[in-house]
Amino acid sequence: MKVLVLGGAGAVCNETTRDLVKFSDFQEIVVAEYNLVAAEKLVKELSDPRLSSVFFDANDYDSMLKLFPGFDVVINGLPWKYDLIVTKACVEAGVSGLDVSDHEDQWSFDAAAKEKGMIFIPGVGATPGTTNVMARNAADQMDEIDDIQISFAAFRCPAPAPGLLITFLYEFHPENDDRVYFKDGKYVHAGPFEGIKKAKFFGPIGEQEVCYIPHEEAWTMPDSLNAKNVSVRGCFPSHAMKLAKAMLEAGLYSEDPITIKGVETTALDIMHDLLLELPETKETPLWAYGLIVEMYGKKDGKNLKISHWNEHPPMDEWGGKAAYYKNIGIPLSIGAQMIARGDIKDRGVFPPESVIDPAIFFAELKKRGIKIHMEIE
Repeated sequence: MKVLVLGGAGAVCNETTRDLVKFSDFQEIVVAEYNLVAAEKLVKELSDPRLSSVFFDANDYDSMLKLFPGFDVVINGLPWKYDLIVTKACVEAGVSGLDVSDHEDQWSFDAAAKEKGMIFIPGVGATPGTTNVMARNAADQMDEIDDIQISFAAFRCPAPAPGLLITFLYEFHPENDDRVYFKDGKYVHAGPFEGIKKAKFFGPIGEQEVCYIPHEEAWTMPDSLNAKNVSVRGCFPSHAMKLAKAMLEAGLYSEDPITIKGVETTALDIMHDLLLELPETKETPLWAYGLIVEMYGKKDGKNLKISHWNEHPPMDEWGGKAAYYKNIGIPLSIGAQMIARGDIKDRGVFPPESVIDPAIFFAELKKRGIKIHMEIE
């Protein structure tokens, strides 16, 4: 069996590559990177005979169609703007795959994927990803689902990598139409920093204020789990939240053209470039990822609440920043291994909660030191 890891030497997906080396039975693990030097460095560091690297340009669609055939699974660890084109290439090549987020148009490839006899699973990271499987586990214990409330604490700096900075800016952009929650059968659009509530995460993260964040679970779970209400709230460390709020209040998310020193640009472009360069935007004292899924519903006519939350090893055990990144990269690796082993029989394009077996997924997380707790009330 062969697996291709797109962006496999990047900030997030190098943890996927490391996990594949440590836990998988793949005979070949190929790291596909635009930054070939970084890929070669990682391959040398891990020193596994199954590992190799190859140059990859995500903007060259034809190169994907040449590269993908022959692999059993393609793992897409690239920034989310490439989700659609990678999914399209996987379906055209007839190769199963998965990624860490999703693009609404990915679902349009469902029929074609079924015809090709392959599966693509968008959003197999922390959130979406682990949160979806938590929700599936709770849903399997209910007859009716009234409300799903997801909370996350992404404790990392604002700009550790270009793609992660884009995500940070996207989630608080005032004109983001994807920031919704599902209430009584209808989608409701929310502004940045709306819907604030407190959530208590494990260990050092503790209690935090979370607000509505544009995440895929709110779009998929009303259908996949037949839920009447779904919301996703999240937060970053306090200094990152203050930055996002200050940018909002100062109008720095504006994409209206302005001219600075004779160069036409926008306030958002300036902030993007500035934040990528400032050392302070790459620092934070605590790297961690907290996840909570609370589900309210009924079983045998009685009201029921089922809560899931995660717990993972601390920074000193997991290696500093890896205490954040592993929570995204490891689920990608587990999902790819489940596809390759045949644990997932479905064919088409599906969200994680529709096809990933919680018992298998949670057991694999436990092997890596990630605990999933559950409480029934």
